[in-house]
Amino acid sequence: MCDRHRRDFLNRLGTGGLLLTPLAALLAGCKQDNWPEGMAEIKWDRDTCVRCSMVISDRRFGAEIRGGPDNTVFKFDDPGCLAFWLKGKADKYPWLADAATRMWVADFNSKSREEMIWLDPRHARFITRTSPMGYNFAAVSTPMPDSLDFTDMRQRLLAKGK
Repeated sequence: MCDRHRRDFLNRLGTGGLLLTPLAALLAGCKQDNWPEGMAEIKWDRDTCVRCSMVISDRRFGAEIRGGPDNTVFKFDDPGCLAFWLKGKADKYPWLADAATRMWVADFNSKSREEMIWLDPRHARFITRTSPMGYNFAAVSTPMPDSLDFTDMRQRLLAKGK
């Protein structure tokens, strides 16, 4: 339920006061922007990529990793930044290899900010599209002609270097 609908609903109830407190608390706890369970919100146009320090703006290419004993979060502006950042991080962050580590990439075909679809990059497919940092891969949920899995996409990027 969006903020406008919440306000309209509460206004129609009209009574306010203590009787609405539990209902208001319940409605206030609704998730916004359809963030997947466990994913930290990306503050578009404010958060920066942990690898390249660019502002994360293009919603079609955002990515995130979360895990470890402290639920550490790393945000990225391009799936290529995620792929390069993972290289050589196992010594510093051994939890990256843990099955409980969560990763997300934006589905390039998401319709809007309110309808973002987030994919696990290890199960996504990657197609060639112009991306913020010029790595030129975008995540999609279904196989397409010439699409690559995450391992092949990473290998291709690492072989090119950047």
